[in-house]
Amino acid sequence: MNKVVQRPATALYPVPVVLVSCGDARPNIITLAWVGTLCSEPPMVGIAVRPSRFSHGLIRATGEFVVNLPTASLLSVVERCGTVSGRQVDKFALCGITPAPASAVRPPLIAECPLHLECRVRHTIPLGSHDLFVGEVMAVQADEALLDARGEVDFQRAEWLCYIAGRYHRLGEHL
Repeated sequence: MNKVVQRPATALYPVPVVLVSCGDARPNIITLAWVGTLCSEPPMVGIAVRPSRFSHGLIRATGEFVVNLPTASLLSVVERCGTVSGRQVDKFALCGITPAPASAVRPPLIAECPLHLECRVRHTIPLGSHDLFVGEVMAVQADEALLDARGEVDFQRAEWLCYIAGRYHRLGEHL
């Protein structure tokens, strides 16, 4: 098989699509796909945010954020939160979604999402176009409907979203 060398790019797909809630007095939501698991012990996730984004300043100010995992039914919210700036509008009101109290951090959860990772920033790493916020997971909240008989999250019980080269997709069957 012949290979063609291409210019450097972020060609690692699929990636998860998340809604990150941040801020406390005036919370905001940002749609992100540059996100991932970074460490197991202690559990840490990373989110990459452009410094020009409104949410970037909120995360820096509070040192906290919540990674909310949306399902396919929330695609319109995901798209809207990714195209409108929180500097001008309240995205919770705009999208008709509900802020709910977190258990370990100040930013609210998005009640309509079935899974939430409550995070405290441990490191901020400037990378270039984005800053990487490394968040230690302080608590996880999951809808009871996602839990199996052992109380573990059954990820097959929801239609999760992923992002592939500029388009949203629903994750498929377990192989």
